[in-house]
Amino acid sequence: MSDRNAKLREARAKALEGGGEKRVKAQHAKGKLTARERVDLLVDPGSFQEIDRFVAHRCHDFDMGDQVILGDGIVTGSATIDGRPVMLFSQDFTVFGGSLSETNAQKVCKIMDQAMKTGVPIIGLNDSGGARIQEGVASLGGYADIFLRNTLASGVVPQISAVLGPCAGGAVYSPAITDFILMVEGTSYMHITGPDVVKAVTHEEVTSEELGGARVHSEVSGVAHLAAPDDATCLALVRELLSYLPQNNLDGPPDLPTEDDPARECGELDSIVPSESNQPYDMRRVVVEVVDDGRFLEIHPRFAQNLLVGFGRLDGRVVGIVGNQPQFLAGVLDIDASIKGARFIRFCDAFNIPLVTFEDVPGFLPGTNQEHAGIILHGAKLLYAYCEATVPKLTVITRKAYGGAYDVMSSKHIRGDVNLAWPMAEIAVMGADGAAKIIFRREIAAAGEPGSKEALAAERALIEQYKDRFYDPYIAAKRGYIDDVIEPSETRKYLCQALGRLSTKRDSNPARKHGNIPL
Repeated sequence: MSDRNAKLREARAKALEGGGEKRVKAQHAKGKLTARERVDLLVDPGSFQEIDRFVAHRCHDFDMGDQVILGDGIVTGSATIDGRPVMLFSQDFTVFGGSLSETNAQKVCKIMDQAMKTGVPIIGLNDSGGARIQEGVASLGGYADIFLRNTLASGVVPQISAVLGPCAGGAVYSPAITDFILMVEGTSYMHITGPDVVKAVTHEEVTSEELGGARVHSEVSGVAHLAAPDDATCLALVRELLSYLPQNNLDGPPDLPTEDDPARECGELDSIVPSESNQPYDMRRVVVEVVDDGRFLEIHPRFAQNLLVGFGRLDGRVVGIVGNQPQFLAGVLDIDASIKGARFIRFCDAFNIPLVTFEDVPGFLPGTNQEHAGIILHGAKLLYAYCEATVPKLTVITRKAYGGAYDVMSSKHIRGDVNLAWPMAEIAVMGADGAAKIIFRREIAAAGEPGSKEALAAERALIEQYKDRFYDPYIAAKRGYIDDVIEPSETRKYLCQALGRLSTKRDSNPARKHGNIPL
């Protein structure tokens, strides 16, 4: 028996070596951790139970039979994070560049299948050169097997991808299907075709970093939700993100007790909105002031900054927060913001996370660029997501709610449960200047020559008249479109009370296979 135990220990030690000391040093020289070091940082100490540590590839072509490494370039297993179970895989770049083989894919599929059966999140730590070309179609088939499971798991268990090195070619589509993608600045990249192919086809000179680095995908494309300066910070962000997410679509998100008084007044909010309606302010300050202990995890903070989304808690309950950001493009809705918001809202609805919307929106961004690029189609995604959502939906109009954007931003008309407004809220078809010029054009024309003092004075007076008549929240409140007008300092109290009241909300959509969201 002792000989057999010794053999087992020897095999275990061999599996731990990965690609060997030389390749581990090369990994560290790039500022990257090894696959196992990443797992150790991510999960609770001592909780990781490895699965398939002795798996090896079956390829004998191209002298691969002489290059057999236990584990075959990927570490898979189960663990806990903050005491909650997860399934995870970590690609080992020190073994064949982390390339995906047939058996490598089977290991990933096994843990994904277990995650679906047991209802726990799936976390992927990606660091791979792509498909193992020595295996040809077998490795390609392995990718497809993973893609299918990503799709079937979508909306059932949370899926998080941390891209900690290269992720190229077909490999990018697995993270793309998952719920959240995190990247590391300077060491990770994602692209369909590499710089050499781009140069050959389009004659562009570009590096992998310029083509698909963390900055590009977190700021320009929106592919990455969060970016971090190094592996350790990225993995800490994964843990923080997971702390707001439920285990699966049948569970509620993890509530936490708080000492932050749910009835706490937010005095700073009484003066946060400028007296001039065209002046900006920071909606993030509103969010941070209202949520428990000022803790707000913003998602996509660098992309489409005219709309902010993220997670916080109110009286211990997790909420998904959506807010127009007047500091960027006056908080207007454009294509990128619409897509960003729709994706986040649908995630929250799939996983039973209530939605809180802070609204200050002058409308959709005009112009030929937006129209030709499909603002109608993409704006409809945001509308569809809000209409479809059956979780509790709370809305606070802090200032502007103009035109179709008023309807879209979780209005009462699309099943908003609680709709509140601050006293300075402006709910109208369009801005007062434009509306008055249309409604009172004859009166303005009769006042004098265009541009004359008389005409301008008449115009200013009629704009004020329009504001007095249509530009406050009480008209909407009279019709029941606004449930109450509140002082800004009361916002946290009202939201916490409403969230508690709606904790047992039940709503449903018509029976169907699935809807057809405008894609």
